[in-house]
Amino acid sequence: MFTVSLAAPAQEPEARWPSPDWPTARPADVGLDAAKLQEARDYSLTAGGSGMIVRHGRAVLRWGDQARRYDIKSATKSFGTTALGIAVKDGKIELDAPARRYHPTLGVPPESNAETGWLDKITILHLATQTAGFEKPGGYESLLFEPGTEWHYSDGGPNWLAECITLVYKRDLEDLMFERVFRPLGIGREDLRWRNNQYRPHEIEGLPRREFGAGIHANVEALSRLGYLYLRQGRWKDQQILSSEFVRIASRPVESVVGLKERDAKAHGNASDHYGLLWWNNADGALQNVPRDACWAWGLFDSLIVVMPSLDLVVVRGGEQGKRLARDDDADHYEVLGPFLDPIVAAAGSVVSRLNGRNQESPPTQAVSTTSRAEAAAPVPPSRLIREVVWAPRDSIIRQAKGSDTWPMTWGDDGHLYTAYADGWGFDPRVPEKLSLGVARVAGRPPEIKGENIRAESVEQHGDGERGKKASGLLIVDGVLYMLARNASNSQLAWSKDHGRTWTWADWKFTTSFGYPTFLNFGKNYAGARDEYVYVYSSDSDSAYRAGDRMVLARVPRDRIVERAAYEFFVRVDAEGTPQWTPDIDRRGAVFSHPGRCYRLGVTYNAALKRYLWCQIYPESSDSRGPRFQGGFGIYDAPEPWGPWTTVYHTNEWDVGPGETSSFPTKWMSDDGRTLHLVFSGDDYFSVRQATLKIAD
Repeated sequence: MFTVSLAAPAQEPEARWPSPDWPTARPADVGLDAAKLQEARDYSLTAGGSGMIVRHGRAVLRWGDQARRYDIKSATKSFGTTALGIAVKDGKIELDAPARRYHPTLGVPPESNAETGWLDKITILHLATQTAGFEKPGGYESLLFEPGTEWHYSDGGPNWLAECITLVYKRDLEDLMFERVFRPLGIGREDLRWRNNQYRPHEIEGLPRREFGAGIHANVEALSRLGYLYLRQGRWKDQQILSSEFVRIASRPVESVVGLKERDAKAHGNASDHYGLLWWNNADGALQNVPRDACWAWGLFDSLIVVMPSLDLVVVRGGEQGKRLARDDDADHYEVLGPFLDPIVAAAGSVVSRLNGRNQESPPTQAVSTTSRAEAAAPVPPSRLIREVVWAPRDSIIRQAKGSDTWPMTWGDDGHLYTAYADGWGFDPRVPEKLSLGVARVAGRPPEIKGENIRAESVEQHGDGERGKKASGLLIVDGVLYMLARNASNSQLAWSKDHGRTWTWADWKFTTSFGYPTFLNFGKNYAGARDEYVYVYSSDSDSAYRAGDRMVLARVPRDRIVERAAYEFFVRVDAEGTPQWTPDIDRRGAVFSHPGRCYRLGVTYNAALKRYLWCQIYPESSDSRGPRFQGGFGIYDAPEPWGPWTTVYHTNEWDVGPGETSSFPTKWMSDDGRTLHLVFSGDDYFSVRQATLKIAD
């Protein structure tokens, strides 16, 4: 069943809204390079038209006639998706339902469609994903193939969808959209009008018959506001206009569509891999320089509404009739967008590069201070509590256990920190043979710490890389040491009742998702836990070597950790802010999204600040050996294990290698929670670096 949650997302910190006009800012004020934005504008103007760029809710660049209404052609389809989202939210339409439930004569005329036997198979989802099978024009078109078996760009299918929604509401969709969407967004009739249907009779059952294939004329002001509604996950100020889950579904590829054959591959390339609900997207990375979470409405003459959540950007363009951006007939259909979108993304990335370059060149005797606000491309808004992270100088980093990595941490009942290493020999004196998984403990506090290997034949593993099991999470609860091990198709639990000397492996595994699971750690021996549950995070991937688009969360009663049947999986937060859980792993939802960058992680609770701190390594690296030697990471905070998460620190290139994993051990947090020590596997060591948090007043 294709279901949509109606949960309201958490309020983004410092979200700005036009009231009535967009707040404005200079590009530099929101971390953008003005010269790069002008490059994009100049390319856009080669075909005339108008445009606007909005970042962090502020208009930073405009060009052309802002009041002029453009015939946005097929960008109308994404407005149609919005009408569908209203109907889903109201419970009037289900995506999986047969379309003829709402429109009994759907698909006829022509009568030849009835002879195919396919009409009863067409669902609302087929109409919204270009997989219903109708020919291209927007009139009464023939079916080309059985629904759901191919992808074919069509106006006919979306126009049947418009009729379904008209009939369930029994009113003009233009009036419905002005009441439910346009007026709340501040879009007036001077900004947008919807023409009469040009392909079919003007009325259906006495009601105006609108089109989704095309038909809306709008100015860039209206386009920017619809884009911002999607950027804010369907929320406008304090009103949840669309459900956040519907926005997620609409803006991402649909699983049942990905990989379908394209009926006109020359015109639309591998469109089935980057098409949502009448929105285009970049989930497959077809535009290499554009974030994978980007999505856009796109009409003839290149009218665009582009939404980039990871950059907090909305970019819109009204295309001038009869003029198109220059394209090569033999090029992929997305390539024309590169010269427009690439400079805009680079406008954020160029600022990051300069900041990171300055950090990397800092003398080793100077502390590196980087505010999260200055960094670009963070996936969530900045923390309102933790304003800055100041790292101790590079030459103060403690390096032990050369040649070993991973290092998940937990605080034992005996006062020691317990850890595990991978692909190495552990602490001095080193074990004689290289292990894929070895266990150790650490005594003391920085800078005076001492690691000691624990020989444990029942858990030790051999085999480099993916060939050997490796620990991804450790936790001590009531004196029992638990380990989550990856590279186990997908992951497996083990436990020790004698502080790591002997182990028992569970007779079950996580075989769906949870390819890199780790425990949420509280205080000594799990002291200070929020409740009687143990929490497990992972990237939503079957492998520790493939980054996911989102992070997922499980919980289990602390006295039933070894029982697979006792685990529940986070689904969503409901409108009252209560987390919803399910025993069905296939219904798992996301606690954090960062398309293509959800990788290895560590999560701990800072009791003094009452914040969960999430350290997440990014998968990219310019070094062939990976992020142990070069790369970036983020630190995020939240008041609850499921969020809402905000950015404490973010960098695409730290001044040293961040390692493949990192975390803040709770034992090494100061009483006021402001001085921490990051444990990371940078340069293939057990590496420890002090961090000082600057807290908001």
